[in-house]
Formats: sequence, structure tokens, C-alpha cells
Amino acid sequence: MQDSVRRTTATVLVYSDDANTRQQVRLAAGRRPAPDVPQVEYLECATVPAVLAALELGGVDVCVLDGEAVPAGGMGVCRQIKDEIFRCPPVLLLMGRPQDAWLATWSRADAAVSHPVDPMALAEGLAGLLRRSERDLAAS
Repeated sequence: MQDSVRRTTATVLVYSDDANTRQQVRLAAGRRPAPDVPQVEYLECATVPAVLAALELGGVDVCVLDGEAVPAGGMGVCRQIKDEIFRCPPVLLLMGRPQDAWLATWSRADAAVSHPVDPMALAEGLAGLLRRSERDLAAS
């Protein structure tokens, strides 16, 4: 049954007010962050209203949120969407400093990596959340 549910593409929402950060995420993870996950299509958002609108429409499999975004950082946005979005997709948080891991926990992020983007860590974290999203889809 799982094979019939398996998608060929997954949608990853990338939130940052900085176009360079959004580009770094796309380039680091690439079209397929791991061989066992679907190809990725990116949905870029530069504002919180755009993030909320996209999540309300549905179809987002994973969110990558920039903890250093201005004026609303990804940690606060993560906590907000975890409270407000029914069946909120898993969230990968980009943190400015490894010491901010406690804030990632507070925000209820599902995974976190340090910024600037480390391609290996980002691809690994994103692939793990895509696998989780696939399992959740198969279970529903």
C-alpha cells in the first residue's frame, strides 16, 4: 500500500526575507536531497502572510524557516504555525548559532541546522523530514 501512496514530488516551503538565503537552501538540498525521497519543488516565501497563505492552501510537505529572518524570525513563525495550522508540516529551522538549539526546541521545530547553510547537514535534515512526511501520508 505504501508504494501506491508514494509521491514523485514533494513541496518544500522556504521562508526567509533574504533571497540569498532562500537560494542557499535550494542549492544545498538540490532537487533530491537523498535517493529515497521524492524530488523537491520549492515554494519560496519572503513574508509571514505568504507563509500562512501557502500553508492554508495545503500541499506543503516540509517547511524550512530562517531563524534570522526580519521582521519575523523563523522561530516565532514556527511556533505560530504549529499552533495555528491544522496538520502543520514538519519544520526545519535555520539557526544563527548552535547555542540557539534551546530556542528551536521552544519553537517546536522538528529539526534544526546552523546558518550559514551546511549543504550536508541541510540535505540530511530535509531528507529526514521528507521521510517522516511520507510515513505520515502512508498512515493517513
